[in-house]
Amino acid sequence: MRGTESVKYYYYNDMGKDRGHCSWGIGILAHHGVCTQEELGKEVSKAEVEAEFSRRIAEAERGVHRNITVELTQEQFDGLVSFTFNTGAEGASDTYALINKNDFAGAAANMQQFVRVRVKTKGGTKKVIAKGLVKRRAEESAPFLNANN
Repeated sequence: MRGTESVKYYYYNDMGKDRGHCSWGIGILAHHGVCTQEELGKEVSKAEVEAEFSRRIAEAERGVHRNITVELTQEQFDGLVSFTFNTGAEGASDTYALINKNDFAGAAANMQQFVRVRVKTKGGTKKVIAKGLVKRRAEESAPFLNANN
């Protein structure tokens, strides 16, 4: 996951200036919507980033363990943890259900649908495809596409 997220020791908008969601550290969501001016000036330490990243990874791992009832390979588990880190266990629930039915191809296809983000526009908001998420979803879903189930 560190390969898909850059480390930033400050708060930033994940889709650039005035777009996306307020994030910090290693792709850690602070909240939905853009950062306030006050947040954009806030720095965080390496220790804070590492502690929160570890906490959120452990949370994603618990979500996978709690919701998956079939055996996964290490690569599938890792991909699903990365996906869950980004979507939350609730956001991954349809994917979990497909995996539990051994529909790994369906789960991969479902994962690949999570590439759009809501961005602020002059007229309100709209959903756009985030190129970084396309690559990330391809990597996360690959172990399910290659499954011999």
